[in-house]
Amino acid sequence: MTLISHWIHGREHSGAPGRTAPVHDPATGRETARVTLADAATVDHAVARASEAAVAWGRASLSARTRVLFAFRHLLATHADELAAVITAEHGKVLSDAAGEVQRGLEVVEFACGMPHLLQGGHSESVSTGVDVHSVRQPLGVVAVISPFNFPAMVPLWFVPVALAAGNAVVLKPSEKDPSAAMVMARLWREAGLPDGVLTVLHGDKEAVDALLTHPDVRAVSFVGSTPVARYVYETATTHGKRVQALGGAKNHMLVLPDADLDLAADAAVSAGFGSAGERCMAISAVVAVEPVADALVAKIAKRMGDLRTGDGRRGCDMGPLVTAEHRDRVLGYVAAGVDAGADLVVDGRLVEPDGDPEGYWLGPTLFDRVRPGMSIHTDEIFGPVLSVLRVASYDEGLALINATPYGNGTAIFTNDGGAARRFEVEVEVGMVGVNVPIPVPMAYYSFGGWKSSLFGDLHAHGADGVRFFTRGKVVTTRWPDPSHGGVDLGFPTQR
Repeated sequence: MTLISHWIHGREHSGAPGRTAPVHDPATGRETARVTLADAATVDHAVARASEAAVAWGRASLSARTRVLFAFRHLLATHADELAAVITAEHGKVLSDAAGEVQRGLEVVEFACGMPHLLQGGHSESVSTGVDVHSVRQPLGVVAVISPFNFPAMVPLWFVPVALAAGNAVVLKPSEKDPSAAMVMARLWREAGLPDGVLTVLHGDKEAVDALLTHPDVRAVSFVGSTPVARYVYETATTHGKRVQALGGAKNHMLVLPDADLDLAADAAVSAGFGSAGERCMAISAVVAVEPVADALVAKIAKRMGDLRTGDGRRGCDMGPLVTAEHRDRVLGYVAAGVDAGADLVVDGRLVEPDGDPEGYWLGPTLFDRVRPGMSIHTDEIFGPVLSVLRVASYDEGLALINATPYGNGTAIFTNDGGAARRFEVEVEVGMVGVNVPIPVPMAYYSFGGWKSSLFGDLHAHGADGVRFFTRGKVVTTRWPDPSHGGVDLGFPTQR
């Protein structure tokens, strides 16, 4: 049985003996490895080594840092297939989806390669006689990144390249459910020339997370996960004086107007609802159909679902298993609750015959119609392959339904009416909006993040917000004496 260790100071580190957790292949249900779980003492040791490394790395030239970024970018592209295979083996998503995850992470690396320009400050000459002012942005020191199971490569790549390029040392705590992708990337960073200690990978559960949130030498925390945990992370870390960006959960709606291309909308609903088995914070889990199109739209969605093949992600299937047996059972509970609440179960994913090991964590694509607000399948983030259709009489009713949700991560509108789309863009209370685009994940040079209970903190991930989050601004006012320099002046300094 493979034992997955931590990555501390540029090499594998076993940590304190004792606690481990199982790592499974979701497509077979078999345990494939054990992962070491860090205790508080291991966290202290790792942060101490990272603090030592942060000093020299933060003072390294921008050219030296970006050379490492460019080298890592090349290595990541070269090893993309290897990394995708590791993701599929531990998360379960199909290989094409895993490869797409790596590609989206690679885009953030490419963005971070432009850090010399992104850190460029301003300069104002002669703000007063003989006085100049310039601004700089400097690294924080040691920062922590706590990433979820659903994107074991992409989410770390949202934060780590930006933080490193800005001159910080990073402690990454990946999900213990699929930890190997982080280890693959750590080795690539070392091969790219990153100095020892600048990147640490610590595996662990709540004990490790709490130690990072309260550690006095950790300056900032980036987190992605469910809303209750995001709120806990934000409140705990800010109480201990850290800056925090905690991205929480979602309940993403797709509003379909009567003038929409229903074939396009049905394709989008199936793609965005069942990709990665619905285990995406940007998945569409609720379709809001403005009558009279609901019957036709539901029929088109159901027909497309019938063509999907659920099974082992290494066999060319369309959708893989859920990540763990416990999570699969939780989603099954929501399916049963939807039936009990009176929603119409149009496609029952519990009846799926998967192309894979019978012990895998299977649930096929599931479709409910005539879902009503207040049902748990509508109010809760299910994080599984369950798509709900709600019927409304008008655009205004649909907009009000979307804005009533406590989440505000992503949304989409499908229409051929530019005026309606523009109105939706302005009026919807959601951070990321798609117009005839079902998964509006921004490109790396824009920032990713939602509103309301989908985000705790002021700054979003990557893009300009990411650079600001991982740096501190400083303004320097300078005057150099010249031969005309006068004497003492006790007056208040003013512009002259």
